[in-house]
Amino acid sequence: MSSALPFLPFALPEIGEDEINEVVDTLRSGWVTTGPKAKRFEQDFAAFLGEPQIECIAVNSATAGLHLALEACGIGPGDEVITTTHTFTATAEVVRYLGADVVLVDIDPATLNIDPKLVEAAITPRTRCIIPVHYAGLAVDMIAILDIARKHGLRVVEDAAHALPTTLERELIGTMGSDATVFSFYANKTMTTGEGGMLVTRNAELAKRARVMRLHGMNRDAFDRFTAKTPSWYYEIVAPGFKYNMTDIAAALGIHQLKRLPGFQKRREQIAQAYNDAFADLPLILPPQAIEGDVHSWHLYVLRLSDELEIERDTFIERMYAMGIGCSVHYIPLHLHPYWRERYGLRPEQFPHSQRAFERVLSIPLYTAMTDADVQRVIAAVRAIAG
Repeated sequence: MSSALPFLPFALPEIGEDEINEVVDTLRSGWVTTGPKAKRFEQDFAAFLGEPQIECIAVNSATAGLHLALEACGIGPGDEVITTTHTFTATAEVVRYLGADVVLVDIDPATLNIDPKLVEAAITPRTRCIIPVHYAGLAVDMIAILDIARKHGLRVVEDAAHALPTTLERELIGTMGSDATVFSFYANKTMTTGEGGMLVTRNAELAKRARVMRLHGMNRDAFDRFTAKTPSWYYEIVAPGFKYNMTDIAAALGIHQLKRLPGFQKRREQIAQAYNDAFADLPLILPPQAIEGDVHSWHLYVLRLSDELEIERDTFIERMYAMGIGCSVHYIPLHLHPYWRERYGLRPEQFPHSQRAFERVLSIPLYTAMTDADVQRVIAAVRAIAG
């Protein structure tokens, strides 16, 4: 492997001329905060999901979207919310924002997604909500999760930060029976607005509350107030809200990224298939596939080192970096972080599958801006280390 090759990062966004021109148009328009482009992006996103009853609320991060969804569901002190330990802290921290408690459960070792059987076993009289996380872009068994929720009278808020445009039983994630679904448009996601997210829901009351709380608890948003034909300075604060609105500059990116999303997904799938073919004979556990007929978003390509491979995961990553290739780990489970560990007295043996996965996983580059030569370079590096 030539050391003259430039470093290949773990992730890069793909921004085209249409996105750049739309942002420039926004800057020239004089309307740079939440306005006509944010509204258009919300409408385009609803059209993409293809469900007339769905309402879309653009926010400045998926974390904000999760917080708004839980707040609108009435989660508060004394309540418990069940989620997976195998996720980024944002999934759980929003529960604590509201004074509720997080109950963490382990994953299915085959899919690395939350295990519905463990969800049901963790339900107590205080349980109010389940947050399933679609890990790496593979759909959680939402049929089982929604059945459990109906049986026990629980809310469901999907963390779909990885799951656009993932499907389950040919239905897009975001269109199933949960109370709300939240997508992420962070820089490394399947489409990006730089920072941003989208809360989607069929529940009109939940959507109304989230819109009010998105901007300081104000009963009229700035776009409505400043474009009205009648005097528009008057508004009322009806709740102590947050500052979670998406700007028009971000939405300008999203409008065109969304148009490109089907092509992005096809390219991600193509790269994932090239990896699958190249690594099939190595002592590695390859990522689980979507059920036939369904779509995996391939936000991440997560390799697991098998027991036959004596090399440690950290050494594997160090060798990839030495060959000029960036990698990451998804995730350091929540039960290992000081805050969660100490607050809830968590131990690794409570989460054997997540713990084992953490010790043996690494995520390798998978993004649409990669050339075929970049893909072959990653393949050659993995084969050189694992083969």
